[in-house]
Amino acid sequence: MNPSTALATVVVDELVQGGVREAVLSPGSRNAPLAFALHEADRLGQLRLHVRIDERSAGFLALGLSKASGRPVPVVTTSGTAAVNLHPAVVEAEYSRVGLVAITADRPTELREVGANQTIRQVGLYGRSVAYGDDLSVDNRATVGRWRTAVDQALARAQWGPVHLNIAFRDPLVPDGDPDWPEPLDAPPAEPRIERGADTAEGYAAVETGPRTVVVAGDQALADARGLAEVGGWPLLAEPSSGHRAGPNAMLAYRLLLEHLSDDVQRVVVAGRPTLSRPVTRLLARGDVEVRRLPDKRRRIQARGDIDRDWLDRWQRADRRAWVAIASVLAHEPLSGLAVARRVASLLPADGLLVAGSSSAIRDLDLADPWVTAPMVLANRGASGIDGTVSTAVGAALAHSGPAYALMGDLTFLHDSNGLVLGPGEPRPDLTIVVVNDDGGGLFGLLEQGAPEHAAVFERVFGTPHGVDLESLCAATGTPHRVVRGLDDLSDEVSRSPEGIRVVEVRTDRSRTRDLHAMLRAAVDEALR
Repeated sequence: MNPSTALATVVVDELVQGGVREAVLSPGSRNAPLAFALHEADRLGQLRLHVRIDERSAGFLALGLSKASGRPVPVVTTSGTAAVNLHPAVVEAEYSRVGLVAITADRPTELREVGANQTIRQVGLYGRSVAYGDDLSVDNRATVGRWRTAVDQALARAQWGPVHLNIAFRDPLVPDGDPDWPEPLDAPPAEPRIERGADTAEGYAAVETGPRTVVVAGDQALADARGLAEVGGWPLLAEPSSGHRAGPNAMLAYRLLLEHLSDDVQRVVVAGRPTLSRPVTRLLARGDVEVRRLPDKRRRIQARGDIDRDWLDRWQRADRRAWVAIASVLAHEPLSGLAVARRVASLLPADGLLVAGSSSAIRDLDLADPWVTAPMVLANRGASGIDGTVSTAVGAALAHSGPAYALMGDLTFLHDSNGLVLGPGEPRPDLTIVVVNDDGGGLFGLLEQGAPEHAAVFERVFGTPHGVDLESLCAATGTPHRVVRGLDDLSDEVSRSPEGIRVVEVRTDRSRTRDLHAMLRAAVDEALR
């Protein structure tokens, strides 16, 4: 067996031994040894292989697979700019603590820095974004045991974030039919395999009652924020992707309520990484408010002391009045992204999955009703970019056992429309993608640059209308597409059991978005006066 085939065979086998069950591959020449090895592992049923022609989409596909499954997922590229195109997904994985395993093929050492074709500086390419990196080759890792140890080390570190294995392959890059190798390919690692740490910390973290407290649950909060809020008798300000937006303590309109009730807050207990709301950010920055951050562990939290029932009652009464005011405004307004998000959220089953775009979609969901039982809601809120959202949703849906949906705006959809490019033999999820199409960047209309005094500049450089016919775009990839005209039609489409990937487009007018949010604030202000 030639050296490159041996190395690739051992790497893929150790990935399987380490618990990898999904792998993503982008085609290339230099990574051919890994392509053959992954194809064989897929044939044997050891893992499921996904092939994508676009490395950026491939990286986010792996990210979604890892987010929904909780397992590390490798994504394999050839050398050169192919490896660079994984960087956005690596950065998102870093800040959202996802076990993405970037495996990049490279030239042998003597061909680096000498002008060889498709050769760049790949060692350390992702800098501090990765929790572990190694440079493997048949030259500097010349035993099977050392190769296995490097893979094992990478998988162990992947529980804290992305890792990078750069692997130098020599010609020949394809199997040559000779099964011999100087040592057995099933030789054990040079060091004992590392068990991935189970997040099972014993005991409880305790929070004393007393101060007027709110519990903030940010993106992918591990600590039991909902449980703490309920035993402590505190309002729960939970982002949709926190996993805790459920139960009687979850406030529907918390970011609007904070304009009226935040002055009396004395303490904020934080779980996860809150990123959505400026009112929450301002609350956390106040010098007169105690901020306590819960350990990022899947452990239960206790509240010790007497519960102030009046404090929670005050928030719940205000939240009910705010909900009525919000519903009243939306009932008399044309179709909007906010109304679409609220309707989609109301239809999600408890075993459902929803992947939300990081721009308007996740913020609109933040004004939806809390669930009785929170479904799995994912969003790329680590670095909060819109890139790769379609591929993230496809990956998450492939790893999820229940019905799967995605909600995003048109720019987010267009930014990763390559995510719809799947080969005829590739695994396909059952996924309904709801696209709110307002022909541009609606979120910017809510920010400072959307103010009337900037109208002469706004439309071209912030609004960015594109005029793309989404139906034709979907047709190019054979993706079923439907335009819905109202919320009832939307309900019918979302309520259907997804069969394959399909796109449901809802067309809205972003010219009213700024006014709509101003009306909501005014209505809530009036209701709470």
